[in-house]
Amino acid sequence: MQVIKLGLISLVVFALLITGISLFFPSNVRVSKAIDIKGNRDSVWMLVKDPANWRKWYPGGDSLPPFVVDGKIKGIGTDSMQALMITGITDSTVMASNVGPLSKDGETGWNIYPGHVPEMMTIQMYMDFHLRWYPWEKFSSLLLENRYGQQLEKALENLKKLAEQ
Repeated sequence: MQVIKLGLISLVVFALLITGISLFFPSNVRVSKAIDIKGNRDSVWMLVKDPANWRKWYPGGDSLPPFVVDGKIKGIGTDSMQALMITGITDSTVMASNVGPLSKDGETGWNIYPGHVPEMMTIQMYMDFHLRWYPWEKFSSLLLENRYGQQLEKALENLKKLAEQ
């Protein structure tokens, strides 16, 4: 009986310790990549701000269905239960959110910055993740760069190839 009691107390203390450590991890994590593109700013920006053009450069976008709201393409469907939909556009920023019952809380965005050389611009693509206090979510944030960083780099490389043609 004492062994079982010691085991239960040890599990509770270990769980509290892991939870306490995870509270030091940030709740908001951003994975970001950027690339320099040579070309006309307006034509590059049209590729980013129009979701109908995403299928030309977004990784896997050629096989994803468009996400249509009120007869207008607002994003792309990532699978049958979620989509990436534009939520805001300014002159230098496009913001999109995951929508759907199975989607995680987070945003994706693109920023355009003027380059130091004429006809050159920098495009930044980022993904923001909003995590709950759960230890498994906080510890999984350590792997977000490995999981999504390559996807962001691939998207920006595809965008650069398309824009510089």
